[in-house]
Amino acid sequence: MKINILYEDNHLLVVEKPINIPVQEDNSKDEDLLTILKKYLKEKYNKPGNVYLGLVHRLDRPVGGVMVFAKTSKCASRLSEQVRTNKFNKIYNAVCIGKIDESGKLEDYLLKDNKKNITKVSEKGKLSILNYKRLDYKNNMSLVEIKLETGRSHQIRVQLSHKGNPLYGDQKYNKNAKVGEQLALFAKRLEFYHPVTHELLTFELDLPNRMPFNIFKR
Repeated sequence: MKINILYEDNHLLVVEKPINIPVQEDNSKDEDLLTILKKYLKEKYNKPGNVYLGLVHRLDRPVGGVMVFAKTSKCASRLSEQVRTNKFNKIYNAVCIGKIDESGKLEDYLLKDNKKNITKVSEKGKLSILNYKRLDYKNNMSLVEIKLETGRSHQIRVQLSHKGNPLYGDQKYNKNAKVGEQLALFAKRLEFYHPVTHELLTFELDLPNRMPFNIFKR
């Protein structure tokens, strides 16, 4: 599988994650992004033995978009610290059902059920916060931009579903999603400081040219 490389230097590898492949090996044993990228580095630089590539953040299997990986353990540690201190900004686009409020902040307590691989709203969960704004509305669907303040499993999907605006094509949290529909969640933009030069880096992708995002493309 050919991966779109957005940026590469001695410290970082920034790529566009394709939809429907796992970020790292899971029970499905399907080819995963981390393994694909390690093979890419091994072949490109003719590296002997195992190749190091640090996983700093994750995207759900059905979600595509911008991801950064660290080529050294020191860079992985520094990027992880930015995640912890909210200097690592992830901006998503999503298409949800209904006309969502023009903007807002959602705060819920989310609990992960690892056995079922689902997340639910629960008083026993961890505080989860996201900010959103509606960019457009067509065909009883809202195109929204989302900025996470926390990074919980399935957070965007669960919080918008709990609000009453589940994501288009969400087979887990949208009871009206049809079989075959693709989850309408996309990691559009990533902002962080280079772990060595400390320069602010921003990477942004266009909206996907597929349903339902293409309804909103001009």
